[in-house]
Amino acid sequence: MKSELLLKHYLKKLKLPTILREYKSIADNCAKDNIGYSEFLLRLFERESLDREKRAAERRIKNAKFPVLKTIDTFDFALQPSVNEKLIRELMTGEYIDKKENILFAGSSGTGKSHLATALGFAGCSQGRKVKFFTVRELVMHLIETTEQRQLEKILKQIERLDVIILDELGYVPFTKTGSELLFDIISRAYERQSLIITTNLEFECWVNIFGCERLTGALLDRLTHRIHIIEANGPSYRLMQSKKRLKGRKELGQSRGEDPGGQAEDKRQIAPE
Repeated sequence: MKSELLLKHYLKKLKLPTILREYKSIADNCAKDNIGYSEFLLRLFERESLDREKRAAERRIKNAKFPVLKTIDTFDFALQPSVNEKLIRELMTGEYIDKKENILFAGSSGTGKSHLATALGFAGCSQGRKVKFFTVRELVMHLIETTEQRQLEKILKQIERLDVIILDELGYVPFTKTGSELLFDIISRAYERQSLIITTNLEFECWVNIFGCERLTGALLDRLTHRIHIIEANGPSYRLMQSKKRLKGRKELGQSRGEDPGGQAEDKRQIAPE
């Protein structure tokens, strides 16, 4: 009894929760199968290692701050034939991160750009990479706020520790001069040190309208496009198709309930004769 209490104490002290939880059941199975001591220890530490890797991946996914978790398995390539599926699946291996390459998803709104960016980020987390998802507008606003609070360098150092930076929705809102310079600083620092994944609905020649300075825009594009995979998504809008499906479903439901095309229920009450 004393030895068991000491064992639990040391397992807690050494932070081995899986072994603490499962050593008895593993020991019983090994005894039943006549498995030796070395194999017993191997099974214990394998289980602890697997659980530790799983918990670490879950922490990385949580810290990535994905707005909605999306994976490659839920992306419908048939609806977006312009998207290079072969390239996407190659990028899922994470080799682009080792090479410090960037990815740009360009195309109309609602075509799955953010979905694919999130799926690549999720894959990176599962592979042991540090990933963070930002909408460009929120990131720039946060950088401006931290500049005013004299905390900018602290935030920049946190971002520098990432392996992959996801910048979503570049081009939806133009920046002030300060905002443009701060975003340029993020992209410059990442050059050949980190991988950027960017989604945008703008052609490169229109970026100057967002950054407001032709020279700064040119320098930014020069760094960004040095090592980049450009993936176009120019198919139909997922959101528009889903809205049409919901509208059609409501209309069909209304018709089955005897509602008129305008959505008003048909009055089936019998009017008594006067």
